[in-house]
Amino acid sequence: MTKKIWDLYAPIYERAMQMDKKIYSFMYNRIPKVIKDKDVLEIATGPGLLAKHTAEYARKMIATDYSDGMIKEAKKGEYPANLTFEIADATNLPYGDASFDAVIISNALHIIPDPEKALSEINRVLKQDGILIAPNFVNHQGGLGSRIWSAILKIGGVKFEHQWSSEEYLRWLEQNGWHVTFSKEMAARIALMYTECKR
Repeated sequence: MTKKIWDLYAPIYERAMQMDKKIYSFMYNRIPKVIKDKDVLEIATGPGLLAKHTAEYARKMIATDYSDGMIKEAKKGEYPANLTFEIADATNLPYGDASFDAVIISNALHIIPDPEKALSEINRVLKQDGILIAPNFVNHQGGLGSRIWSAILKIGGVKFEHQWSSEEYLRWLEQNGWHVTFSKEMAARIALMYTECKR
């Protein structure tokens, strides 16, 4: 999947996300408690909704996406003064070692061809006692609604490189050196497994 596809979807992505308002409301309430007074990096911010809803609780937040179009959308409107938006590749982050207390990567690991490389970069930029918040879509073929929505996205050029079940996703995180300290599966068009991890 290329940047061009995400650049194309950028202007309408926020409206598409509103259909899963329930799961985002959960994250908007949960994440501020986890990132309070921390230096935070968000990877794959898209149009920046999660960052805009949570950044005020952090000490500072850098929200990134590899799509120029998404970052252009994210910079629109008002957002907290401690939040900046930048273009960055999840598998080659332009930040120093141990730069952040928390890293958020939401609904992205399943579309990255080499998610292990992204986790390696997160491990590098995260402080030793830092926390990884990694909500991700799972069970893409779990029910009729999920199958239909997955098919629609595929037709639109959104390719799922990995289609983990809930159990497979948690196991994959553990196999890559992350201890899952909290997880919650939530129903949506495609089920979401919210996770918080430490090393």
